[in-house]
Amino acid sequence: MVFKLAVLTIALAAFAGAANYKRVTCPDGVNTATHEACCAFFSLRDDLQTNLFEGECGEDVHESLRLTFHDGVSFSKSGAFKGDGADGSILLFGNIETNFSENLGTDDGVDALAPFLTRHLVTAGDLIQFAAATGLANCPGAPRLQFLVGRPNATIPAEDGAIPGPADTVDTILSRFADAGFTSNEVIHLLASHSVARSDTIVPDHQAVPFDSTPFNFDTQFFLEVLLKGTAVPFNRTTPNTVGGEVDSPLASEGEMRLQSDFALARDPRTACEWQSMVDNQFLMMENFRTAMMKLSVVGQDTRKLVDCSELIPEPKPAVKLHATFPAGTSRFEVQQTCRAPFPVLRTDPGKATTIPECPDGDVNLADCPS
Repeated sequence: MVFKLAVLTIALAAFAGAANYKRVTCPDGVNTATHEACCAFFSLRDDLQTNLFEGECGEDVHESLRLTFHDGVSFSKSGAFKGDGADGSILLFGNIETNFSENLGTDDGVDALAPFLTRHLVTAGDLIQFAAATGLANCPGAPRLQFLVGRPNATIPAEDGAIPGPADTVDTILSRFADAGFTSNEVIHLLASHSVARSDTIVPDHQAVPFDSTPFNFDTQFFLEVLLKGTAVPFNRTTPNTVGGEVDSPLASEGEMRLQSDFALARDPRTACEWQSMVDNQFLMMENFRTAMMKLSVVGQDTRKLVDCSELIPEPKPAVKLHATFPAGTSRFEVQQTCRAPFPVLRTDPGKATTIPECPDGDVNLADCPS
């Protein structure tokens, strides 16, 4: 009895402490936060959702998410490249960094976010990370990302050559990421972002083409389809864009493209099993991506000086599908498996070969189709 009373007393004390925890009233007189540094992001969140993302998981979400990579991975532990990591340099020095060969196409994301930097009292590094975390919450199946505040503005631009490209070898990619502070497993975890990715530059004359799965759903389908045997390149072209790192796609007739780097990482002995582990494990993919993005969002930063404002990130939409399926017209026989672990048993979609809807101008985002 004494033991039970002691436990009850401790529990009540903890509850009372939580109840008496004071939140900060923000200057707008409406919102409260755990820290005053979070207050500026309430209006920024509303502005982004209303005037950029429109509550959807579309092209602007992809562009914002892409900026987190191109801003943060420029960091170098060895000093081989100049740059301070996730500091917003790609936004502040956009006229320089967007011209780097592996940053081509990021100018759209920079141009989209620039007005928000002038309208809100936040730093460029915080804006990039907050926009990506907020926008990703619009994507069904995405994890809720952590968001920390307090990155100082960049004072120097990053250096060209620090961002690995889709035409690079696995050795080059893993080496560059290692210099930025990431393990080979974390590289694979970060590539879950390709489930909601599109290309503006690799496929000529076709804007916003999905990499490896039907876009705008953050799901494991991407990890399955990259492992399928390629047949051709999309849009009736005769050869891949090898300069841009494209290889044959398993669903070329449906407009799906595949990056050479994704293809190679999915089959390399160092990364194949980590890749395969997420083929049909939505929750593992979500958690892996969340923790890897947590690291990417603060690379090069002193986290002791940052404030946790994750409470402002919306709860993501639930996953549309929890299990990957072989696209109609494909099967287990098309899987190019390197990992020796048993491959998941998956259903095959019924019907004719999978078709990815496409606008007349080549844009697969039907919401953007001209009327």
